[in-house]
Amino acid sequence: MSHDVKNIMLVLSSPSGAGKTTITKKIQQKYHSFKISVSHTTRKPRSNEVDGVDYNFISHEEFKKFIEEKQFYEYAKIFDNYYGTLKKPVLDMLSTNKDVLFDIDWQGTQQHKKISDLKILTFFILPPNKKALRTRLLNRHEGAEKLIEQRMKKFKDEISHWKEYNHVVVNDNLEDCYNKILDIIILEKKGIKQEKLAMEAEKKVEELIA
Repeated sequence: MSHDVKNIMLVLSSPSGAGKTTITKKIQQKYHSFKISVSHTTRKPRSNEVDGVDYNFISHEEFKKFIEEKQFYEYAKIFDNYYGTLKKPVLDMLSTNKDVLFDIDWQGTQQHKKISDLKILTFFILPPNKKALRTRLLNRHEGAEKLIEQRMKKFKDEISHWKEYNHVVVNDNLEDCYNKILDIIILEKKGIKQEKLAMEAEKKVEELIA
């Protein structure tokens, strides 16, 4: 991937379980020019998560201190826990000619779009259907039925924000979805603007909320 264009900030959002984190990691693995912005969170790590790699896990007190000191680009409260993006690590990455990957929700995306004078390319990832989403959540949160129901109830609200994104893609097949996103990134980095397939996206969203 050439760097003949200004560095970009790439945002991937999706309902929980739709695959944004997996795709974010695959992009970084393929293109070392991209670095993932590791969010800070007050939630407890899952068994397979590593502090400083998946998230920076901190206390509510530490998080509130960062808020008071205005150290976040954006932050949001989701399911009783806070998530946020610190300014300094992002600025450090950009200063070394890196493109920055953000794995954040629609609230964080809205805040990024307001404050940044950098080029922001945003993707919203949809699941193929609600059954597939529930299956992915069951695999991730085995035995946590209450949490799964919380996330399924929030699903409709989350996907209502699809129009706020540059592109909407369906994660029916992980490799296909990943390759679609890569194709768009490569063209955008070359300065070739790609249009959002709005009618196709709207039809899919209508199917998902029916």
